[in-house]
Amino acid sequence: MKLIRKLKLTHTELKTFKLHTSYMVIEGIVLGIMALNEFVFLKSLNGTNYQLSFLFQFSMLVFLFLIVINEFLKRIRNRKRLLRFVAILSRLPLLALLFFPRNTDDLIAHPYYHYIFLFLFLIYFSGNIFINPNINYLLKVNYKHNNFGKLYSYSTSINKIVMLIVTFAYGYILDYNNFAFVYIIPVAALFATISVFILSNIRYPVDEFVVAKQTVFQSVLASIKEMHLILKHNTPYRHFELGFMFYGFSFMISVTVITIYFYEALNLNYASVAFYRNAYNILAIILLPFFGKLISNIDPRKFAAITYSSIVIYIAFLMLTSYFPAHFEFLDITVYYTLIFYIIFHGIFAATMVLLWNIGSAYFCKPEESGTYQSLHLSLTGVRAIFAPLVGVVFYELFGFTATFSMAIFSLLCGIVLMIWSYIRE
Repeated sequence: MKLIRKLKLTHTELKTFKLHTSYMVIEGIVLGIMALNEFVFLKSLNGTNYQLSFLFQFSMLVFLFLIVINEFLKRIRNRKRLLRFVAILSRLPLLALLFFPRNTDDLIAHPYYHYIFLFLFLIYFSGNIFINPNINYLLKVNYKHNNFGKLYSYSTSINKIVMLIVTFAYGYILDYNNFAFVYIIPVAALFATISVFILSNIRYPVDEFVVAKQTVFQSVLASIKEMHLILKHNTPYRHFELGFMFYGFSFMISVTVITIYFYEALNLNYASVAFYRNAYNILAIILLPFFGKLISNIDPRKFAAITYSSIVIYIAFLMLTSYFPAHFEFLDITVYYTLIFYIIFHGIFAATMVLLWNIGSAYFCKPEESGTYQSLHLSLTGVRAIFAPLVGVVFYELFGFTATFSMAIFSLLCGIVLMIWSYIRE
């Protein structure tokens, strides 16, 4: 609280910070549970590698539709009602998992449950195309520019603390009962709904500009045209997003393969996966306030180069584990020595990327344009999600883990060079 008092926040900033932090606390519970989703799909549901790639792909592919709904988001008058409506429609369907089988034999006998699981999460992820741009907008119009990154990092630090605790607890529960997810994910759905209801209470300008009504076709054309003009005329932002394409391709081809690597190459249990999926957040929590201040004071492209470098290093140490598999056991967790460095650099990545991905685009525009810029940023995420996750699985099955991770590192190095070049040339 001393850090908050030092910032001398206005009443509006303080109220926004409290609401956003409450949202992030509850979302920490939800994300802590969802962090093991992909491993649950492989280990408990016995899903295939390609089906697993779809599960991750859905989480990003939905953002492609922001190209279509960007104009709609700008015209909406009642953001509170929209957010609450979206929360109910996208989060509550996960209650259907209560009717899933509780044993492997029933799942094998009824493989369509895999597709029901994928469909339920496609609905869940679809809600994010309405929620995420609105978070950026609501914070940008209520926080002063110099407080934006700092306050966001404080809320995110608390989010990661909660997520850390929940993921570890959930991992041990799943090791005790591999099918505990049929009870726990529905509870997470209720929490996810409540969190968005809290977020919806953040104020927004009542006199915001609302454009004249258009047909769906006209709206889509207007959205595409505006996004094209932003990329055409805002050169630093164009380079920033091109760098994100290199990063995003690398991340998406590797993230699903990393889950497969944990399962097939390292044969980890749930507690161990929870450890590697979340232990890095301890370092991220410590670093977030520093990086929150840093992103407010340096060019986002320089910040991106730091972020991309950290993921290069953590993928490299992950890849080395196959060649240096020395490890020890602690509290039913298999700790590989090389993966200790994976955790350290993943912590740096987590502390920087959460800021860069969520609020980085806002530094290239005026506050009232932040929603549009974030919509463009997220829609480009959807573009690379069309092919990248599947490419990763195909490449792994053809050439193996080392080749796939090497391709991911090369793509990241291209992004780093571009960010440095773009910043220097100005």
